[in-house]
Amino acid sequence: MRGFPRRWGSDSGPSGKAPSAASVKDEPSADTSFESARSQSDADDSEELVEVILDFQDDDTVVLRSVEPAASSAAVGADEPRRSSSASASQSPGRSSSHRILQFSQELKAEAVAKARQFRQDLKTELKRFSQSFKAASSSSAVTPPDGGAASAIESALAARAARKQRAQLTRSRSGAQRAIRGLRFISGSKTNGLDAWNGIQANFDKLARDGFLYRSDFAQCIGMKESKEFALELFDALSRRRKLKTEKISKEELYEFWSQITDQSFDSRLQIFFDMVDKNEDGRITEAEVKEIIMLSASANKLSRLKEQAEEYAALIMEELDPERLGYIELWQLETLLLQKDTYLSYSQALSFTSQALSQNLAGLRKRGPITNLGTKAGYYLEEHWKRIWVVGLWIAVMVALFAWKFVQYRNRYAFRVMGYCLPTAKGAAETLKLNMAIVLLPVCRNTITWLRSTRLSRALPFDDNINFHKTIAAAIVVGVILHVGNHLTCDFPRLEASTEAEYRPLKPFFGNSKPSYGQLLRGPEGVTGILMLLLMAVAFTLATRWFRRSQLKLPKPFNRLSGFNAFWYSHHLFVIVYVLLIVHGQYLYLVDVWYRKTTWMYLSVPVLLYAGERILRALRSGYYSVRLLKVAIYPGNVLTLQMSKPPAFRYKSGQYMFVQCPAVSPFEWHPFSITSAPGDNYLSVHIRQVGDWTHELKRIFSEACEPPMAGKSGLLRADQNAKNLPKLLIDGPYGAPAQDYRKYDVLLLVGLGIGATPFISILKDLLNNIVKMEEESDALPDFIPPPDGHIDLATILKLTAPKPRRTLKTTNAYFYWMTREQGSFDWFKGVMNEVAELDQRDIIEMHNYLTSVYEEGDARSALITMVQALNHAKNGVDIVSGTRVRTHFAKPNWKKVLSRLASKHPCAKIGVFYCGVPALAQELSKLCYEFNQKGTTKFEFHKENF
Repeated sequence: MRGFPRRWGSDSGPSGKAPSAASVKDEPSADTSFESARSQSDADDSEELVEVILDFQDDDTVVLRSVEPAASSAAVGADEPRRSSSASASQSPGRSSSHRILQFSQELKAEAVAKARQFRQDLKTELKRFSQSFKAASSSSAVTPPDGGAASAIESALAARAARKQRAQLTRSRSGAQRAIRGLRFISGSKTNGLDAWNGIQANFDKLARDGFLYRSDFAQCIGMKESKEFALELFDALSRRRKLKTEKISKEELYEFWSQITDQSFDSRLQIFFDMVDKNEDGRITEAEVKEIIMLSASANKLSRLKEQAEEYAALIMEELDPERLGYIELWQLETLLLQKDTYLSYSQALSFTSQALSQNLAGLRKRGPITNLGTKAGYYLEEHWKRIWVVGLWIAVMVALFAWKFVQYRNRYAFRVMGYCLPTAKGAAETLKLNMAIVLLPVCRNTITWLRSTRLSRALPFDDNINFHKTIAAAIVVGVILHVGNHLTCDFPRLEASTEAEYRPLKPFFGNSKPSYGQLLRGPEGVTGILMLLLMAVAFTLATRWFRRSQLKLPKPFNRLSGFNAFWYSHHLFVIVYVLLIVHGQYLYLVDVWYRKTTWMYLSVPVLLYAGERILRALRSGYYSVRLLKVAIYPGNVLTLQMSKPPAFRYKSGQYMFVQCPAVSPFEWHPFSITSAPGDNYLSVHIRQVGDWTHELKRIFSEACEPPMAGKSGLLRADQNAKNLPKLLIDGPYGAPAQDYRKYDVLLLVGLGIGATPFISILKDLLNNIVKMEEESDALPDFIPPPDGHIDLATILKLTAPKPRRTLKTTNAYFYWMTREQGSFDWFKGVMNEVAELDQRDIIEMHNYLTSVYEEGDARSALITMVQALNHAKNGVDIVSGTRVRTHFAKPNWKKVLSRLASKHPCAKIGVFYCGVPALAQELSKLCYEFNQKGTTKFEFHKENF
């Protein structure tokens, strides 16, 4: 066994004595003998560890390579017992550490030589026994190997496996075992071996037990594996086989034993349980069929249907790796080796390698500060992050307060105040703010204007990314204004006017007529009718625009279910056309106003209404001008429809922008926004549409009728190209600005997409890749100059050839793309893009990370075998088994705090743009983390989220 070093961790005694070989000569192996020696030393001396590297030679000699004192006792495995404090106190201080190490190493060498000889003798005996049994089996089956060739081959295979086993035992380190413990957990969570955890299991037992016994069918629910019942049943069977139980039910005491084994912190114990789950016939060997069965079980527990279909292929891959001798089975130590060496296979797409976090830590941010200083620092960072929003909202509120106060004071000084009281100036002040808000609420949805303004210097001072949020905020102010205005008129002004005396009413006759109007007459007048109609229409539009109705979160019975969904929101918002007409009419019949120039409603509304109307007319004209022809249609798993269409010559856009799409076959009125997933340099346009509403479902249905199953080698469930018949017509409008279009101004990008939210960033990745390829081409290009035949070169030509050419540069040095999805089939959406990036990005500018959240986190026993297969397949074929790409798929969810911490460490003093598209919950977490890291270090994170 030449050249197989082993690192040992052991202790020296208080008087420099090491455990002798005689004390452990009857142990079965060298590994267990050293464990016994350590245990003997642990009983009466302190923690002083050394690491010894030995080299076993063929002539039964052992070469001592090195002896080093260990850094601490933390490297010792979890199965090593704690030393007592009394033993630590009894250590002799007079003995030098080097003397003890030397004496220990000499005795260790003698012991190792003896054990090596014993192991060689045992190996020869085992080979001889196996050879005899094989010959007997061969003769009984009438198969006679020529010249003992088969027996010789078996002996060679067994010898090779024995040598590999010895190497594996020698190279197993304590640190590796500690890492492996974290990689084989049966129960996820931090409280798996505490009293609280067992109390929870007891409570579940009491609920599920029948006649004092827990049945096998309820075991999964009892231990918290309800979502992976099949895996839990196999675990139950394995634990039952270990106890020689052949029953379908267990008592509480037996459940406690099961729970103790499941939550055991020893790696060897966990590994044995996992091995027993696979080894159903209890012969200590795992065949390829058993490996296939456990792969299918793991795939089922993690909802990986494609992995189940390829279980046979991956079982053969594991056997090829662990059984190179082709004996047809693997043993426990081989499974252990695969777990311990898993990290060497998973070297692709690791999460942000970096040199040292300490190099970029801002130590000033870690110093303790006083409460006043902390408050001032937080206020400063808050202003730095939100100053655009603050000054815009502050100005808007100030204008509203000024208008309200102006009208309030104006009507406070009029005679009508004596009759109607403070209700009148309050209603009039609210009406003035309503005029303002009904005007400016249109500006944030003038998308063409905002897209143009994004490219001007105004983008430095105005938060164009928050246009939809500002639109919603103004709408909330309109609701408050309507309540104050209508409420004061209906409940206060009108009743007081009706109850006034003849003397009190006389000065008001020029405004209300010679006879005092009744409450009903006031409501039936032009002011009352238009006001009530506006109130009703706005109530409908505002209600259907809320999240509960727009996102169909409120489930209504038929036929009222049509009131929820995007369609209801879309059509109800068009009621505001009638509202604005009524508002202008209402403004011409104001109470207590008889001079035309004081009727200012039309003055507020004229510019915004004309601007918005012009935008809608432009959309109608442009959609007819931008005629597109469908080139390719594909329907992918996860209900995603991909449309690839020709790009109109005048259609120019930036990565990250979006466009509106209309399909007249579905609805001639509805336009829906979708991110553009093609790059500006591509000669086509593409969008990815997920079915989440009635319009998108109908769109998919229409295209499904024109599609056919894909040909061999093509992805997607259904496909069609430009030659297909009956493809529906599409109209497009755009492009429109989005936060992600400004990615070029950042040094580093962190792109985070959740599900279909990855679409805005696919175009950015493509654009970055195109620029990388162009830079490579420019750097490799040589001047194509052929001198003229006469050899004469004029001065202009010389200057042209010698002048420095401008080189294409990228401000963005790195991009990190994190994509999370719940379904394995989702990776088909952008498989081609990910493979292209992995192949062409030779400078490692783009780093991609896929996360499948439906799979149990890395380290869970339910995903352990999947992780092994994933590592082996990528090491052999360069393809990830989950995504089908060259990009590694991680399991569960990313630790965003670690992601941002590593980015800050790898890119100190950089300006990092964090772009997110997905559910609001994660947006809040990322925004908060960016804010926290901006206060601690020199790296600055700017967070942006997509709004549709």
